[in-house]
Amino acid sequence: MAGQREVVFVDGVRTPFGRAGEKGMYWGTRADDLAVKALQGLLERNPGLPLDRVDDVGIAATTQQGDQGLTLGRTAAILAGLPISVPGFALDRMCAGAMTTVALTGSAIGAGHYDVAIAGGVEHMGRHPIGLDADPNPRFVSEKIVSPDALNMGVTAERLHDRFPQLTKERADRFGMLSQHKVQAAYDRGDIQSDLVPVAFRSEAGWGLATEDEGRRPNTTMDDLAGLKTPFRPHGRVTAGTSSPLTDGATMSILAGADTAKELGLSAKMRMVGFAFAGVPAEVMGLGPVPSTEKALRRAGLEIDDIGIFELNEAFAVQVLSFTDHFGIADDDPRVNPWGGAIAFGHPLAASGVRLMLQLARQFEQRPDVRYGLTAMCVGLGQGGTVIWENPHFDGKKGKK
Repeated sequence: MAGQREVVFVDGVRTPFGRAGEKGMYWGTRADDLAVKALQGLLERNPGLPLDRVDDVGIAATTQQGDQGLTLGRTAAILAGLPISVPGFALDRMCAGAMTTVALTGSAIGAGHYDVAIAGGVEHMGRHPIGLDADPNPRFVSEKIVSPDALNMGVTAERLHDRFPQLTKERADRFGMLSQHKVQAAYDRGDIQSDLVPVAFRSEAGWGLATEDEGRRPNTTMDDLAGLKTPFRPHGRVTAGTSSPLTDGATMSILAGADTAKELGLSAKMRMVGFAFAGVPAEVMGLGPVPSTEKALRRAGLEIDDIGIFELNEAFAVQVLSFTDHFGIADDDPRVNPWGGAIAFGHPLAASGVRLMLQLARQFEQRPDVRYGLTAMCVGLGQGGTVIWENPHFDGKKGKK
């Protein structure tokens, strides 16, 4: 953020992600308890943070009702043991909820209004399916502002295949398969587990402890994917193997001014360079990250080739491929989702933005040759969001980007 106070990503954690629905491990767990558990884990991991120095707690959720309502930022802060003097708020930008809480609280820090903020998101898609009890304004359809099926994310993914015939089902299948393989490889190396907060859960079988993401399918093959049904269109191209599954989970992060982090002895895992959000026709929702990334790069004075790691939310394989094709990036470019993505991890809507960030922060630690990284995602009703980050561990002698 040129001309403003430097904003740093101090730390981030998340719960393991669970399958949504009655068979998922969090079926009997409250949504707000997932958020509280993630927040408590984050605070326990950062004992040097004086809790009364937290200026705000922003927690996003897409479906804000029941145990996922009641101003989550405030309620979770109280339940997690933060001082009663610490305020909080809830926010909804669908899939980019947590990304937006990071952007807004980061902006407040950059402008000097906050010193420290907590930003995250939660989504319990088992208890609160996307769109539950929503009542879209009839003008959307009657005035032909939005196609009636544009609220179905799978249909918008099929439209990307229609618009870009070069984005074939085979390319999408291969991308989905490799996401599964890369996530398992990251688990095998121990890259994922350190940022997971274990969660106790209760099921018909008794008590259990969630320590890993539940929905992974590491043995996926191209033959497996070729035979899957296309639920969004007869003889379509989008399948469960190339889509992010319905998921429950929560993420949390700490942001601070660089000067405050130094004062308190907190880490600075990433520096916020800038962010942007943009809109596209809802019918091709997946294209949203293209204009948001172009805007963010332009404002930061960077080019796409300056980005050394891309953490892109895999709502659908074709959605990521539409982004990489636009920018001339190969399907197998090692800069793109090096540890896999949401097709394997899962995508608990409003929580996912911080999942991208904490993964990027871990990779920055391992990659002093990389200077800039990018987190981006598409958003329902035709939006995209992008945040650009700088690696504080960058060593100019080891790399240029």
